[in-house]
Amino acid sequence: MNDSQLIEACKKKDRDAQKKLYEIYAPKMMGVCLRYCKNNETARDLLHDGFFRVFTRISSYSGKGSFEGWMRRIFVNLAIENYRFERKRNLMAIDMEQIESDFFVLSDDDSYDIGDITQEEILYMVQQLPKSYRTVFNLFVFEDMSHKEIGKMLGIKESTSRSQYSRARAILREKINAILKNKR
Repeated sequence: MNDSQLIEACKKKDRDAQKKLYEIYAPKMMGVCLRYCKNNETARDLLHDGFFRVFTRISSYSGKGSFEGWMRRIFVNLAIENYRFERKRNLMAIDMEQIESDFFVLSDDDSYDIGDITQEEILYMVQQLPKSYRTVFNLFVFEDMSHKEIGKMLGIKESTSRSQYSRARAILREKINAILKNKR
């Protein structure tokens, strides 16, 4: 079975043809994935996701140009999407030590340990802040912007940025203290 026959059979969702196509192209596409990923496990995940896309979109392959090139574009685009997703997720990740040391003085009571609060709980609390407080808090804490920069960006006074940040901290401190008291 040549490539065009294999492609046509895959368009008809022939499982044997899909398996054959996978066996032929998986090593090459794994090489593409490895160039864009930091570890084999992520590359394998991309490989499987890429072949899923190939099989669900194979009917859009017109036969013009190289099939391998068409597939490679799918894998590269998927790798780039994954990179953007990971980058965004990493930017959103909350450094618990940073929060503990830089932003909250919770209590003089040594029995409180902010480590008892999960990142998901912190993220949820930040998401529940009023929009203006949340925006200022995120820009100041996670984007490392000054209140002057935040004021310019949002069209507010520097003092308003400081005030909203202070109020956001106070709200978060109350919520954190409540959670910690309940976990004791």
